[in-house]
This record gives sequence, C-alpha cells and structure tokens, in this order.
Amino acid sequence: MTAENDMIKLYSGRILALAADMPRTTRIASPDGTAKKRSPLCGSTVTVDVVLTDGHVSDYAQDVKACALGQAAASVIGSAVVGLTPAQIEHGRAELHAMLKENGPVPAAPFDGLDVLEPAKEYKNRHASILLAFDATLEAINAAKTPA
Repeated sequence: MTAENDMIKLYSGRILALAADMPRTTRIASPDGTAKKRSPLCGSTVTVDVVLTDGHVSDYAQDVKACALGQAAASVIGSAVVGLTPAQIEHGRAELHAMLKENGPVPAAPFDGLDVLEPAKEYKNRHASILLAFDATLEAINAAKTPA
C-alpha cells in the first residue's frame, strides 16, 4: 500500500465526520476546573472545562485545536464524558493508550467510538494528539478536586 493510500485510510470519512461534529464546544462560565494541554510534537491544543457534582462530571466543555485525529478523539470523549466518574474516564484513557501503543483492544463503552482511531496505531507521531482530550479532561478534573 502506498503512503498516500495509508493516509486516505487513516483520515476516513467517519473520522472527518466526528471532527466536523464536535460536541460541547461552548466554554463554561464558572467551571470547577479548567485545563489546557498542548502536544509539543504537533502543536495541537485542547482546553477543557468541567463541573463535578457528587463525584461525576455534570458539565463539560472543550475547545479543540488539533488535527482531524485529535478532533475525532475529542468528539467521542465529549459525547460520552458527562455522567462519568474520574475513575471511568481514567480507565477509558488507559484503554485508548493500550490500543494505540500496545495493540490492545478497542476501548469499552462508552468510549467504544474510539475504534475509528485503530488505523492510527501505526502513526506514533499522532498518538499524543489523540490522547490530548483525555489528558486535558483528567487535568481539569484534578484542578476541580484541588481546593484553590
């Protein structure tokens, strides 16, 4: 397969559709926690606002400036994260990391939509951007749990 065909496979219609239909893009006026993460390799950035209620994410917002792969990951995460506990989100991040770096299985529900990123396993330079939304989300949750 040629490099051009590999890139076409990588940037599938489903990835592009997820990237184009990003949920929860309106910032939260008074979040409990906010975090901005940047991938030094590609320059992608993700800023996340969270509100926690009774140990669960009750509101979520994201500002994503990333490649289509990072946007697709953020789209899946943004669609699934409300109602989850920090532990469930950490588990989803660990599953995505294992899928990308250790040839692990696709993350379980509610993050099973990340299966679209399986072709990115071969593109190690894209992994940081793909993980960025999870990393920003977990940092925002930690900021929310830490008293000011």
